[in-house]
Amino acid sequence: MLLIHCPWCGPREELEFRCGGESHISRPGPSETISDADWGAYLFTRKNPKAVHYERWVHAFGCRRWFNVARHTATHQIEAIYMMHEPAPSAFDGTDAL
Repeated sequence: MLLIHCPWCGPREELEFRCGGESHISRPGPSETISDADWGAYLFTRKNPKAVHYERWVHAFGCRRWFNVARHTATHQIEAIYMMHEPAPSAFDGTDAL
């Protein structure tokens, strides 16, 4: 089980959290200029690396606040936890493979 460090509540077990998917995705717009293919890619296409992946997490059974996590998808090791308004840590580019 993962031990996730909530920025507000401190370390808690993974069961208290929910993953909200990939982070740092910008909604395309304005809507009248977006093709169906581009809109479909925005809705359904996500990265799935065997490397560090940037995800949104919410402390669902705690403070209910959102934050970002840089987590390695093969080892589940959490590399960084940072606020929603902060950019992704530059130390991880998501391309390192095991």
